[in-house]
Amino acid sequence: MSHRIKACSTTWVVGVDGCPGGWLVVRRPLDDPAAATKQVCRSFAEVLALQADVICVDMPIGLPVVKGQGGRIADVEARYELRGRRKASVFSVPSREAVMQLNYQDACDVALATSCPKRKVSKQAFNIFPKIREIDALMSPILQERVYETHPEVGFWALNGEISLDESKKSILGLERRRQLLGSAGYVPGFLTNTSQVPSRQFGKDDLLDAAVCSWTAARIAKCGSRRFPENPSLDARGLRMEIWA
Repeated sequence: MSHRIKACSTTWVVGVDGCPGGWLVVRRPLDDPAAATKQVCRSFAEVLALQADVICVDMPIGLPVVKGQGGRIADVEARYELRGRRKASVFSVPSREAVMQLNYQDACDVALATSCPKRKVSKQAFNIFPKIREIDALMSPILQERVYETHPEVGFWALNGEISLDESKKSILGLERRRQLLGSAGYVPGFLTNTSQVPSRQFGKDDLLDAAVCSWTAARIAKCGSRRFPENPSLDARGLRMEIWA
């Protein structure tokens, strides 16, 4: 279901994706995606220090006390819209207590104790826990008026007329399809393939496209034309909204 935020006078928007070098940032003027730039920030605190009125990041914000079936309601609703092969890209966010564990076995044990039905955590999910913890340590309900959780595949779903993409984002066909969609939204094709601004070892080809579509979602939020899942999100124990924007 749709949700519109109040009108705003945003000038700069940012999309952020976690990458080997830290956080890959695509920053652009609100009305000029062709002027987008890219950079890698070592910490999320550096991202927050950038001039940006709306920041969309591909990382969970708002963590449950107990993980329910399929994760948060936001995870379930976003996954439902993707339907096909890409729905698996939206992982079920475990409890905050599980995310705070530094050892994989401990994370699995805590996850089992704080989920219904009982579930461990995957290695893939555990590997991004440090980035979730980094954001969680900085977030507050006030900051959440500027920083929004999004998901690249949900962003591409919205950009593609609310039709999910079947192609893997790491395949040649999948990369090209996503570049085409971003090109149709005004991003310069060369920007989406050229890594001269940032050493390529710091991020993958798909990381760049993910960060770009996150910046596209940020612009949608700024222009009050976005969607959020769920329409009326619940709050976690720290008062953070558990939601995904598209």
